[in-house]
Amino acid sequence: KKLDRAVGRLEAVSHTSDMHRGYGDSPSKAGAAPYAQAFDSLLACPVAEYLKITLLVTASQCNKLSDLLAPISEQIQEVITFWEKNRGSKLFNQLSAVSESIQALGWVAMAPNPGPYVKEMNHAAYKDVDKNICTELQAYIKDKTGPVTKELSGLPSGPSAGSATPPPPPGPPPPLVFVSSGSDESASLSALFAQINQGESITHALKRVSDDMKTHKNPTLKAQSGPVRGGPKPFSAPKPQTTVLELEGKKWRVENQENVSNLVIDDTELKQAAYIYKCVNTMLQIKGKINSITVDNCKKPGLVFDDMVGIVEIINNRDVKVRVMSKVPTISINKTDGCHAYLSKNSLDCEIASAKSSEMNVLIPTEGGDFNEFPVPEQFKTLWNGQKFVATVTEIAG
Repeated sequence: KKLDRAVGRLEAVSHTSDMHRGYGDSPSKAGAAPYAQAFDSLLACPVAEYLKITLLVTASQCNKLSDLLAPISEQIQEVITFWEKNRGSKLFNQLSAVSESIQALGWVAMAPNPGPYVKEMNHAAYKDVDKNICTELQAYIKDKTGPVTKELSGLPSGPSAGSATPPPPPGPPPPLVFVSSGSDESASLSALFAQINQGESITHALKRVSDDMKTHKNPTLKAQSGPVRGGPKPFSAPKPQTTVLELEGKKWRVENQENVSNLVIDDTELKQAAYIYKCVNTMLQIKGKINSITVDNCKKPGLVFDDMVGIVEIINNRDVKVRVMSKVPTISINKTDGCHAYLSKNSLDCEIASAKSSEMNVLIPTEGGDFNEFPVPEQFKTLWNGQKFVATVTEIAG
C-alpha cells in the first residue's frame, strides 16, 4: 500500500509538470525559469530510473527490511547448505565460487556503502577472474545507489547494520555433524559430535560425585566391587635357570651352564645337532662327527669340535672362541661382538659369513704349531660399475 501511494504521488507530480509545460513543449520553449528546468530534468532521468527499481522504492519506505529479504535469505542459505554437503564433489571449486558469490545478493542491506561488501564476495569467489557478475553489480552499486536502510536481521552472512567499515569475508562453515543414516550407529555418532560442538558448555551438564558414590568412601560399594588391585609387586630375584645337558631326540641341548670347563659330548652320531644356549664362561668339547652346531646368546663360551657336516652358527654372543680340529664347511657369525675362530689345516677352505658383528678374527695354523691371526673385514665401500653395485673391503690405515 505504501508503494502504491508513493508511486501515485510521483505520477501526480510528473503529470502536473507536463501540464505546466503545455502540450509537450519543453521548458526551454515555454520560457520556464532555470529552477523549473532543473526539476523537470530530475523527473525525466533519476526519478524515472528510480521507478524502474521497485525493490529500492519499497526499501526506502520499509520499516523492516528483513521481512522483505527473507525469501532471498532462505535461497542463499540453501545454496550454502548444498555446497557444504558436497565437499567430496569433483565440482567442489565451482560450488565454492557459487556459494561465495551468491551472498552478494544481500548488498541491499549493507549500510552505509554496500559496494565493499560485494567486492569482498567477489574476491572470495573469483580470485583470478577480472570481470564477472559481481564486478558488474559492484559497478552498478557505485554508480546508481546511495545509502540504504540500516535495519536488517536474518541474512545468512554480512556485518551488522550501521558498520562504517567494509564487511569481513564470510566466516568458517558450521561445525561438522554426521547426518544420521537411520542406523543406531549413525544416530550415536551424530549425538556425540553434537555434544562435542558445544565447546566449553559441555561441562555444564556434569554432576558432582558425592562421597556415597565413591568406592573408597562407601563400604557397601567397596564390598560389591570385589578385591582392590594393589600396586606393583615388590622386586624379587629371578629364579635360577635349570642347567641342561641332554640329548633330546636328535638334538644335544646345552643350556644355562656357568663357569664350567670340562663339559664333553662324546656319544655322537652323524644326524645329530647341538644347541648351546645362555652359557657363561663355559668350555664344551664335542667329539665325533655331527650335522650342525648353534651357539646362541652366550658370554665367553668356548667350543671345540672334531668334524662337521653342515654349518656352525654363532648368534648373538659376546667374546666367543671356536676351534675346529678336523673339517667344517661354513661358519656363520651374526650379531656377535668378539669372535675367534681357530681353523685346522683341513678346514682352510671354510667359508665364513658375517653380519652385524664386530671384532671377528680367524686364526690360521702355522708349520710350527702356532697361529696367525687375521681380522674379518667389518667395513665396506659400495660403487656402481654401470650395471650393478660392487662392494669392496675398506682398509683403514693405522
